[in-house]
Amino acid sequence: MTKRDYSLLGLDGERAIETGLATAEWYHSDISRKEMKALMKREDGPATRDTIIWIGAMVVLAGIGIALWPSWWSAPFWIAYGVLYGSASDSRWHECGHGTAFKTRWMNDVVYQIACFMIVRNPHTWRWSHARHHTDTYIVGRDPEIAIMRPPDLARVILNLIGLLGPIMGWKQMLFNATGQLSTEEKSYIPETEQSKVIRVARIWTAIYAAVIVLALAMGSILPLMVIGLPSIYGAWHYVLVGLLQHGALADNVIDHRLNTRTVYINPISRFIYWNMSFHIEHHMFPMVPYHRLPELHARIKDDLPEPTPSILAGYREMVPVLLRQLKNEEVYLRRTLPGTARPYREDLHEAALGGAPLAQPAE
Repeated sequence: MTKRDYSLLGLDGERAIETGLATAEWYHSDISRKEMKALMKREDGPATRDTIIWIGAMVVLAGIGIALWPSWWSAPFWIAYGVLYGSASDSRWHECGHGTAFKTRWMNDVVYQIACFMIVRNPHTWRWSHARHHTDTYIVGRDPEIAIMRPPDLARVILNLIGLLGPIMGWKQMLFNATGQLSTEEKSYIPETEQSKVIRVARIWTAIYAAVIVLALAMGSILPLMVIGLPSIYGAWHYVLVGLLQHGALADNVIDHRLNTRTVYINPISRFIYWNMSFHIEHHMFPMVPYHRLPELHARIKDDLPEPTPSILAGYREMVPVLLRQLKNEEVYLRRTLPGTARPYREDLHEAALGGAPLAQPAE
């Protein structure tokens, strides 16, 4: 195995097409059409309730933060506001982008646009980027959303965890798109008919941020930026913390989500922030199941899946040692053990893709 080429226009992408890994038929747990139809049924109630709580809490927390500014007593309220702004927006972007959070389309669209602005992800770029992520999940050279590459760039991971990478890269790309340009890689997965929309949104966002910066300068205070802009940085840690566990240290170049995706049990507060995306194998297998039905889906198919990781801490205990080993040998990965009740799938293709790599076992 040569060094992985993660660019979307490189040799690994070409190899994925030649070997049948690109746009492949993925494994799905056996579930009847009647059950799946019931699980996929959309409704407005749960997401409306959660959105009112989400936005209402942000309004209250920001109001208290502003009232107590610039006292340090305001800090806890800004921290909580930042998580709702800079992290909960990730799951809202995600679910509304799939169109499954609400039954009513315009509700999905409105929350999607708001969440995209908060997390600095152009709504048109990322809609197509995420479609590719689901089509070719962790296929090297095809998936534009691989969070931890091999060998891992730990400095990049840490910068992302403290919010100094994702938003800044988003603003950089926003300014680039606002000039009327798209990168070559963006053009490879965004249809030509959608590219003008990318540019239009980038220009609108640039104008909004410019207005906030002008207001901050006029006030001689960063307070306006504490409400809009900076929370994308200081509130990003939660979505990165849970997001790295989705696929981190697991196999790449396989077409079975049980091997390259992780389901983690997390606490109720994090589940609200993350909108149940910790049931990530289930989501990837059946992406049209709404977030509030994922626990039910998990209970239905768990006998066909690897044992869930019991907590966020347990996830990092099994992931970090593998990432450290990958610094010396990028072929090391954590191979998921399927229960005896699970069905195997395309072992021939997986073994060829994995190339007999040394295996890392889960931490005790």
